[in-house]
Amino acid sequence: MSLGMYAREISAVAPVLISLIAVHLFGSLGICSELKIRVRLSDGQIAEEILVADSEKDSITAEFKQGDGTHITAVFDFKRDVRIGRALILWEPERGQNQYQVLCFISRLNHHQITPTESMARLRQRNPNLVRRAEERCGVEHLHMDMVVNMSRAGHLNTLIHNVCKEAHEGSYTQTVDTKHWLDKGKFGFHSDPCVCSYCLRLEWLPCLLKYCRSRLDVAGRANPYKCCIRSYSKGYRFDYFVPHRKLCPWDEET
Repeated sequence: MSLGMYAREISAVAPVLISLIAVHLFGSLGICSELKIRVRLSDGQIAEEILVADSEKDSITAEFKQGDGTHITAVFDFKRDVRIGRALILWEPERGQNQYQVLCFISRLNHHQITPTESMARLRQRNPNLVRRAEERCGVEHLHMDMVVNMSRAGHLNTLIHNVCKEAHEGSYTQTVDTKHWLDKGKFGFHSDPCVCSYCLRLEWLPCLLKYCRSRLDVAGRANPYKCCIRSYSKGYRFDYFVPHRKLCPWDEET
């Protein structure tokens, strides 16, 4: 297809589709592909979300900063069937808190939750100044993280968890039901702490499904579909987990 024919086909697509993120038809030039988009958070503020697709590792990472300074990272690892939600939370000096806290929530990945790495790696930004809202706003997934992860017993997940969650120390949590999927035997972690905390986060924009558009009719009178954009969604998560004392989750005291 010549560039002229490609331009004529794109011009036939509705303007609203042109403004969306389109699929790069000429392939990715490298192993990793980075996409930066502007999203509106649930509190109304605008943040820059960075999505990185790593074709070699078959994983997607999404990162953004909330209005209160909390840095959110989500990792979707298709090879290991692992999803990690990481929150770096800045503590409040007026409360005598002069450090930060890192929480990691590790769960089994449902491959239908996000578009495959190969498709994600080919996405390109058409309008970098547009503030995006997800087309579908999903509810909150409630996860009971009943196990503290022991890094030394994480088996083939050890490197991944260490790279993402090394600053969390004993603040990495998972579900017993998920560990049975990852490990055939052995202990992944331990249960010990008496107090229950909750932490909520929302991923405001994730790609979940490729869309197909129809081009102009060819010489035979047929309209050939081609990948032109994607469908996006927003999803919330609530994690319940155990801590030695409730001072480690001061946000629960405010609710």
